[in-house]
Amino acid sequence: MDRIIRATAGEGFIKMAVITARDTVQRAREIHGCSPTAAAALGRTLCGASLLGEAMKEEKASLTIRINGGGPLGSIVAVSDHEGYVRGYVENPGVHLPLRADGKLDVGGAVGRDGMLTVSRDIGLREPYIGSTELRSGEIAEDLTAYLLESEQVPSACALGVLVDTDRSIRAAGGFLVQLMPGADEELIGKLEDNIFMMDQLTTVLDEDGPEEIFRQVLKGFAYHIVAEAPVGYRCPCSRERVGAALSVIDAKELEEMIAEGQDIEVLCQFCGRRYAFSPVDLREILSGKNQKGS
Repeated sequence: MDRIIRATAGEGFIKMAVITARDTVQRAREIHGCSPTAAAALGRTLCGASLLGEAMKEEKASLTIRINGGGPLGSIVAVSDHEGYVRGYVENPGVHLPLRADGKLDVGGAVGRDGMLTVSRDIGLREPYIGSTELRSGEIAEDLTAYLLESEQVPSACALGVLVDTDRSIRAAGGFLVQLMPGADEELIGKLEDNIFMMDQLTTVLDEDGPEEIFRQVLKGFAYHIVAEAPVGYRCPCSRERVGAALSVIDAKELEEMIAEGQDIEVLCQFCGRRYAFSPVDLREILSGKNQKGS
């Protein structure tokens, strides 16, 4: 089961969350027909969004991560609700680059480094909070760490990984986020850095040992306490009603032109691939409702 587990350590100065999300990323790969490189890039972004989104306490809050580094994958978008359930897409899911010299997927090369990572938090106010930072590596986790420090002033360490099997299925996916509270001792920080540097490869730990082992390795030498655990997954809230509402914001003249063509139109949800058909009669009803609201 995909889940997020949260813990505290270091007398409350350390907060840590671990996500395991193999099924979530596998679902995204299937929906979008992702190549291994695209699956890794999108999967890492989904995991990062879930970790941040699930930490938001406002009901109906949402968080969106947008990445565009100028690489061949194009834009990557991941959206999380306040429970950590996510959806997302990558602009060019078929892009696949040769493996790096160390045998790993070249996510950084596919994402690119000439661009921005932007995080938007919508907590129900008139305008969402939006922060951004320049990409460091295109590897996602390092870029998200930089964003948290620069835009939100939270010292953090983030690791995200996706292990793609030889048949292109997702064998393991997940990551962790460690954040330090104000007043954390320098010695504590150094010990954490050493633990993270010495830990086994993230996707290997997820694949062979599970999320609990990540806590043991990152928080080695610290007494830690699990404080929460929650299921997560891939979930898209789209519906015919929502799509109809989106169509209602189209200019009335454009709607009239669609109706005059006398053909059904089909709207594709870019997050989940569902298709919604609207006949000229449906469009006329939408136009009529639009006109009534405007009168």
